[in-house]
Amino acid sequence: MPPNKESLTKLVGKALNSQKQKTITVLSCLLKVEEELGYIPEVAIKDIAQFTSTTVNDVWGVATFYPNFQFEPPAKSRIEICWGPACHVLGASKMMNSLLRELGTVEGNSTQNQEIDLRFSTCLGACSNGPVIAVDHKLIGRMTVNRAVDIVKNIKYDMGHEHKND
Repeated sequence: MPPNKESLTKLVGKALNSQKQKTITVLSCLLKVEEELGYIPEVAIKDIAQFTSTTVNDVWGVATFYPNFQFEPPAKSRIEICWGPACHVLGASKMMNSLLRELGTVEGNSTQNQEIDLRFSTCLGACSNGPVIAVDHKLIGRMTVNRAVDIVKNIKYDMGHEHKND
């Protein structure tokens, strides 16, 4: 069960107060909260504004400027498909379309049950092994559409068995 607003406020406060650097900024606070919680909950925006003596609008301005910040709890598993030039030429778009169909979602959104998050990445830094995907930060190169779909099916299968054992 996700934490309630009071619990989130405590976790955000703990993250904000744990910063050791000399200069604390809105950006450093956002980074610390996301590092600790895996995302930036809505309650954190107001807390960060108070902590840094800025406004909620200032915090939202910084938070929404950077596309990597997440404002929803992360999915249990994350798959990134490299979309750099080499991977794109080697078939990344076919892979993305196949995985979107398999998951029944759109890019950048988690599956309905928050189990798998599928995203594009501008470059995963392994061009010579393209096309490349990262599954929970583990790089896998020379990926094919069929292998990628099998990976997603295995993740879904494993997660289905986790729920049966709960």
